[in-house]
Amino acid sequence: MSRLNSIVLVSGGMDSLVTAAVAVQESDAVNFLHITYGQRTQEAERRCFHKLVEFYEPADSMIVDISYLRQMGGSSLTDPALKIQQFGESRGIPNTYVPYRNGNFIAIATSWAEIIVANRIYIGAVEEDSSGYPDCRESFFQAAEETINQGTRDDTGIKIITPVIHMEKSEIVKLGERLQVPFESSWSCYKYNDVACGSCDSCVLRIRAFQKAGLKDPLPYRSKISWEACTDI
Repeated sequence: MSRLNSIVLVSGGMDSLVTAAVAVQESDAVNFLHITYGQRTQEAERRCFHKLVEFYEPADSMIVDISYLRQMGGSSLTDPALKIQQFGESRGIPNTYVPYRNGNFIAIATSWAEIIVANRIYIGAVEEDSSGYPDCRESFFQAAEETINQGTRDDTGIKIITPVIHMEKSEIVKLGERLQVPFESSWSCYKYNDVACGSCDSCVLRIRAFQKAGLKDPLPYRSKISWEACTDI
């Protein structure tokens, strides 16, 4: 049996944290990759990444800066002129979508995978209970894997692994609890780097997930109203 050497895209978010824990269990060696792209909360996300590197002690870790995504704009996560929508304000794909972000991430992970002879790329994308980003669909990752096979050496054989892609957020929380992940070392807020807002899409989805799972979210929030409103969403 070939050795499973994996790259894990670790954003610092809850979904990538649980995905990292799964990768650690399933792999002979893991390598953590964090990509910063000029997003509003890059400070908090990078802080979480460092904590997770310390917690899981991967074989190697790397931070890659692709701030050209901020230069391009087109998303409220990278363009300060755009207002981040509150939960429920958007119709269709919310303005927090960063065009083709996961495509950029997968490409970078593939380059590193070829260099260190890794055969798996783990990413914590969620299709069914997320904000509807098109680059979080399973079909996208299937197509990306085929592209990798076409664009790398014949003996590379890289697989894209998406262990939480069909889970509800509450199921991800429960899985994380079973795997004893440090949820306090993850960040979901789209707005702030210090105390989470509690009202953006990502915060509300996280709050609802912990409530539905019957577990306490270790992160504090600025708005207690969102905790109460979340019960009825």
